[in-house]
Amino acid sequence: MTVLYFADTRFPIERANGVQMMATCYALARRGHDVTLVTRPDSAASARDPFAFYDWPPISTLRVNTIGVSGGARGRRVRFLLGSARVAASARDAVVFTRDLGLAAWLLQIPRLARPPLVYESHGLADVVAAEMPRLLGDAQPAPSPAKLRRLARREQRVWKRAGAYVAITRGIADELTTRFGGRANVFVVPDGARAQPPEPARGSEPFVAAYAGHLYPWKGVDVFVQALAAVPGVHGLIVGGHQGEQDLNRVRGLVRALRLESRIEITGMVPPGDVPRRLARASALVLPNTATAISERYTSPLKLFEYLSVGRPIVASDLASVREVLTDEQTALLVPPGDAHAMAGALMRLQRDPALAAQLAAGAARLAPQYTWDARAVRLEAALGAARSA
Repeated sequence: MTVLYFADTRFPIERANGVQMMATCYALARRGHDVTLVTRPDSAASARDPFAFYDWPPISTLRVNTIGVSGGARGRRVRFLLGSARVAASARDAVVFTRDLGLAAWLLQIPRLARPPLVYESHGLADVVAAEMPRLLGDAQPAPSPAKLRRLARREQRVWKRAGAYVAITRGIADELTTRFGGRANVFVVPDGARAQPPEPARGSEPFVAAYAGHLYPWKGVDVFVQALAAVPGVHGLIVGGHQGEQDLNRVRGLVRALRLESRIEITGMVPPGDVPRRLARASALVLPNTATAISERYTSPLKLFEYLSVGRPIVASDLASVREVLTDEQTALLVPPGDAHAMAGALMRLQRDPALAAQLAAGAARLAPQYTWDARAVRLEAALGAARSA
């Protein structure tokens, strides 16, 4: 199958969406599909090789092509949309795959006989995400207007009704779309994934280290994790992430200083994606401390969760519906109320004091790992791509 994956972003990009897109395309290509990832050019002074950046060896069935754009943000967007339409029109035997709602809505206005079938992958309802994000990111930008939110909802409905197949990364997204817009055929729930790798050998018992990997946005709950560590003096902390120059890194460092935890918490800053599992292997336990927001509760399928499964360590996670789609309390993780630093501290203390429980939970999580590799994700996506071709 020929697959065109469109992503209107500079590439490679240092965020989870870039990891997810590259890994998804790579896994499909590794299964024998002919995949072209179409992006904007890299913005670095010297263009970086996406394969090297994401630590994947080159493969002949995956190409990364760019649509050259220039000018302001609006002009770049228009030129990318027009370029995408031209690329799609020249490859009608392909299947278009994208997580860009605006691009999907744009291409779906083209008559079906003049374009390839399209599969859209939803990471959350656009109007809900737009309304939540300024507050969650601590962004100074104003909240979106009611008119914009209505426009996003209409766009979501158009794609829901017209796409050849629809992929939702959580069951919560699929259920919410069905409730809002009605049922449709060819809806597939396909969570994110991680690299397949054997669990790392268990580390020594001293010191007990709890680790987090990912961005430091407030809604990710890193502040809660730091506060929990303040309540368990025998536990050290490892935070793998933090973009230099962004306010989130400064905010978390400030909290660490305020709580006088500098000697017990290490913050690595950004590390290469392929280096994350090795860093996490230093930990005794792994934490997923997302706070209770619409995005966390229903929409998130965090890459870190699936990386955690394969590392072979016990997990402490926020008790959210999206997380319960993967984890089960007392079997594959300890689930605690979101935003509750005291409860998280208690769970970490429990794991520190009960090595048998820690080993049991780590084994349970590791048994889940094969279900959530990028290759397993590609197998699930093949059903959606095939359904779109047949629709």
